[in-house]
Formats: sequence, C-alpha cells, structure tokens
Amino acid sequence: MKRSHLSFYAFAALATADANGAQAFTVKSPDIADGKTIDMKHVYDSFGCTGGNLSPELVWSDPPAGTKSFAVLAHDPDAPTGGAGFWHWLVVDIPPEARGLKQGAGDASGKNLPPGAQQLETDFGEKAYGGPCPPAGAPHRYVFTVYALKIDKLGDAARGRTAIAGFTINANALAKASVTGLFGR
Repeated sequence: MKRSHLSFYAFAALATADANGAQAFTVKSPDIADGKTIDMKHVYDSFGCTGGNLSPELVWSDPPAGTKSFAVLAHDPDAPTGGAGFWHWLVVDIPPEARGLKQGAGDASGKNLPPGAQQLETDFGEKAYGGPCPPAGAPHRYVFTVYALKIDKLGDAARGRTAIAGFTINANALAKASVTGLFGR
C-alpha cells in the first residue's frame, strides 16, 4: 500500500476517536438512513397505516469501558401528545457482548432478541416494535437510540412505565448513540 493510503487510514482512525483517544460509541442501521425516509416495511400496520411493522436492524460499535448492558429506545419526539412524544420500541437488558439487533428482532415473540433481553410496553400498548404511523401532515422524526449502561439489568424499572424506564436508563447511561429516520403521510 502506498504511503499516502496509509496516512489516510491512520487519519481516518484518529478522526473517529474522541478527545481522550477512545473510539466514539456509534450506531448504524442498514435499514434507516440518518435523516432519510423510513421504508414502508418498517411502518406500523394499524391506525390507518399499512406497513410491514418490521423492526430495523441496528449495529453498534465501540461501547465505553464498564458497559454492563445495552438498551434500545425508539421515540417520535414530534408526536402530538403534549410534549411527551411517542415510544415505539423499548428493548432492555441486552447483554454487553451484543453489538446489534437483527432486522425483525422486535417481533412480539422476542425469539430474535439476544439472550436475556426483553421488550417493554410501547405507547401502542404492546411489548414489541411498533413502527412509524404519524397523523397526516409533516414528516415526523423517529430516533433510534442505543444506550451503553453501567448496570446489568433494569430491575423494577423494566416493569414500570416508559417514563420510569427512561429515567433509569438515562441515570445509568455511560454513552448513547442515535440514528434518526423520517416518516410522514
């Protein structure tokens, strides 16, 4: 390899590190392009929407030292709920060795989740992925956030409401990374 190529790759590696030299915690999705429209196969199939309701694949890398579990939350901050937004997917107790969730992991059976992971009840009232289905009008943002946590399990918060789970997750987050898709009708 030419010297210029080596320099480029060395620079690229440094550019992805934080100020302390550690790699930055990131999440990517082959199904959700940041800032782009979410495909119909991931859209809810009720409330006037006719999508496939298939949860997207998420892949994360470089969690911080001390990560004991992960949580994945999918939220629509633009939902007309008086400021609370709308929770579309909550997965907790994901083991620390996991580096992603496969497409379809949000099925209600939970059979495609990593061992020990569990789904909490969404604002649709289901313990499963519920895709985008905003009211007619401007597109909404759907934020998929992966949290690296300093706790093994969510404990009693896993039986609570979304606000309690969110509080516990944020209070124990070492790092978080997000990808945001759009959907409107």
